Amino acid sequence: MSQQIPFVDLGAARDALGGGLEEAVARVLASGWYLLGEELERFEAEFAAYCGTDHCVGVGSGLSALELSLRAAGIGPGDEVLVPAYTWIASWLAISNVGATPVGVEVEAETYNIDPAALAPALTERTAAIMPVHLRGEVAAMEKVMDFAAAHGLFVLEDAAQAHGARRDGKRAGSIGAAAGFSFYPSKNLGAVGDGGAVTTDDADLAERIRLLRNYGTRNRYAIEMAGVNSRLAEVQAAALRTELPHLDEWNGARASLAARYDAGFAGNPSIRTPRLPAGSEPVWHFYFVGLDDRDARRRELGERGVETLVHYPVLPHLSPAYADAGIARGTFPISERLADEVLSLPMHPFLSADDCDRVIAALLEVNSA
Repeated sequence: MSQQIPFVDLGAARDALGGGLEEAVARVLASGWYLLGEELERFEAEFAAYCGTDHCVGVGSGLSALELSLRAAGIGPGDEVLVPAYTWIASWLAISNVGATPVGVEVEAETYNIDPAALAPALTERTAAIMPVHLRGEVAAMEKVMDFAAAHGLFVLEDAAQAHGARRDGKRAGSIGAAAGFSFYPSKNLGAVGDGGAVTTDDADLAERIRLLRNYGTRNRYAIEMAGVNSRLAEVQAAALRTELPHLDEWNGARASLAARYDAGFAGNPSIRTPRLPAGSEPVWHFYFVGLDDRDARRRELGERGVETLVHYPVLPHLSPAYADAGIARGTFPISERLADEVLSLPMHPFLSADDCDRVIAALLEVNSA
């Protein structure tokens, strides 16, 4: 039997760093300082510079990054936040967790990202913010989103959990909205060795409020200024991320080369629907999606041929038990719901070889023509 092709290979990333992660961990252990120390301060400065923002605040997870950004912006009970219907449930949970109401918005069929034309019909007098999601590592149509937000006085929070290093019209993900939330889950383009997240922003006051919120609402022990939480990016995670950050552009470039190889391999095959990129888009290909008829059968057949795939996202937030009380009927978001039924994620990571990429292409062409 031929060798399995994994969806992602975290071991290959560790090996490529040549002991760098082990050295980072050892550096933290030797320091004896495990929280809110020098490694975090340096990573925050380095990641802010990378994204092109004035501030970065490390937090415990991507969900915390979104949630604390909303809290720091004063979003809460009585407010509504416009958010794509096709996304991971964390985007919606961040809104719910601050007491606000997520209002689903349809996505564009070809980019899978929020459709700016769908914002106006969703607007109400309670709308306070928009949370565009840069799905797959492709920056959403932020110029139109920002124009709409400016016209209606709305806070814009980028969900950049999948978009480390992505650009649109020359602007980095994380530098366009009022703030952005990143996830450093291990399989992300920039991944920690556990959970982690960060907020980027040019707003000094917002950044300071998030720093307070992440640490119980205090700058110094017992000098509590607000009701906060415990959500700090640990020193060991910051050290690991500092080790990886200099390699991020190279790794993203490898992903782009693989995406181009997939595109070429599936070109001219209308039954394998590949992503379409708008002008000015420079995605980082956290995922490579294809749309397939009878997706689940094709996935099983690929698995039998040694190709590991994943499905993102078969149960959309508005149709999950978590939001059953919202009463949003199936059929409300036909494009999003179609994508949930047909999208398959193919192997995608910087260390996937061209030969293995070609094997994936050949396998999908074979099973899709049967």
